[in-house]
Amino acid sequence: MSNFIILLLKDPATSTAAERYLLIYMIFVLIAITSLVILFFIVFQKRKNKLLIDKIKQKQAFEKELSNAQTEIQEQTLKNIGWELHDNVGQLLAAASMQLNILKTKLDNDDVLNSFKDASDTVKESLKEVRMLSRSLNNEVILNIGFEKSISNELDRLKKMKFASAELNVKGDIVEFENKKHEIIIFRILQEFFSNTVKYSEAKNLSVILDYQENHLKIIAKDDGVGFDMSTVNKGAGLLNMQSRAELINMEYQLLSQPGDGVTLELLYPYKHDTLEPF
Repeated sequence: MSNFIILLLKDPATSTAAERYLLIYMIFVLIAITSLVILFFIVFQKRKNKLLIDKIKQKQAFEKELSNAQTEIQEQTLKNIGWELHDNVGQLLAAASMQLNILKTKLDNDDVLNSFKDASDTVKESLKEVRMLSRSLNNEVILNIGFEKSISNELDRLKKMKFASAELNVKGDIVEFENKKHEIIIFRILQEFFSNTVKYSEAKNLSVILDYQENHLKIIAKDDGVGFDMSTVNKGAGLLNMQSRAELINMEYQLLSQPGDGVTLELLYPYKHDTLEPF
């Protein structure tokens, strides 16, 4: 090295060339270091982004599993309630109806007989209502009788109970669900809508349209009640439950209303799903 420095001092031309080579060498080293720093930063950023994406996916997977578990628990609870209504309350009402019929045969007074007949008819109607309600709470019954029939039965029950009309209109050629459990989820969303209509809407008429289109099923449920202001309404458990159930099966959900113009629920269910989520 010392000989090289002495050579530079003796020969200016050699010194100039050496300085040029040294400058090129330093630039090359600087470029290499800069490239390594950039490469390190890119690799670090990619790993950071991958970790963030994995974390988000894990959170989404956990939330979906939690929703699945909650839905499964709710379905089991509803099934148990349906069994209790059918087996216990139904049997009690059936026994009460039989006792009323026995007592009716022992009465001679026409006025009392008419009163007993009215009471007996009320008990029979109550028994019929309890049995219909118990069937609507049991997902196995819903799957057995079919999606459209389940909705029709629910509307018939509500019509007897409250509404002047409660109609189902089916358009297009019916498409079978790839995942039958999705029928239950959509039916529960509609049940929640019906429940809110009964409680709050003061509606006289209720309608449901099932429009089987080429790639999806469009569902429109509507009442002609008092409606509400979407910007000020507090989202209770019922509304949140409807939305979370829709998200669970990747279904578009929209609730529309304004004061004095009723409430409309619009659902868009795609026939094809990348994954068929169990619950």
